[in-house]
Amino acid sequence: MRVLVTRPPDDARDTAALLAARGHEAIVAPLLGVRYHDGHALHLDDVRALLFTSANGVRALARRTSLRDFPVFAVGSQTAEAAREAGFRDVRNAGGNVETLADAVRGALEPKQQGVLLHAAGAEAEGRLAALLSAAGYKVRTEVLYDVPVVAELPAAARDGLAAGAVDAVLLFSARSAQVFADSVKRAGLAPACAGLVAACISEAAAGPLAGLAFREIRIAPRPNQAALLECLD
Repeated sequence: MRVLVTRPPDDARDTAALLAARGHEAIVAPLLGVRYHDGHALHLDDVRALLFTSANGVRALARRTSLRDFPVFAVGSQTAEAAREAGFRDVRNAGGNVETLADAVRGALEPKQQGVLLHAAGAEAEGRLAALLSAAGYKVRTEVLYDVPVVAELPAAARDGLAAGAVDAVLLFSARSAQVFADSVKRAGLAPACAGLVAACISEAAAGPLAGLAFREIRIAPRPNQAALLECLD
């Protein structure tokens, strides 16, 4: 299958490699970018563990500190791999979403121990992870270290591929990316091209913004992670 990958560039390259290993052809056309926040070295003296809900959170924090001796709780395999590549040694993969990440923390750490849990977050983070853990008695500090801006228009690779009927599927990793995709194809006058696409969505929430478009099929990953999402193409 020829699969449209609209993730930010670093994430898109990782996904494209996985698609190639499965025999698919990736069409990389990022609809989202990543802008890391510069600043002073982070104060981590009171931190007992790091929480990452994206690989971009790992990259953003690694830019702001040379310390790597904290336990790390990662939302999924891609984020866990990014943490290992950044030099963190004690990395636990929660294998799912914010809820499974909170469960992993609760299963490994006592809430009353001294120190805070630091969540390296993007500006668009909803705050649900901190809310779940705070409700369980943990001290959580959220550091906003990057933001994910939307591109101005549908990239040429996506526009040309959709117009030519040369795209078989699109991967959608979040409700936000699905909304950006839906808005972009409508503005480009390419909404009819979606009728030939399989929309593979990481969750029911990610499928929600597609309601105004007609697809050949919308498939929901059985688990909220990249591996399960790619299985939707098989």
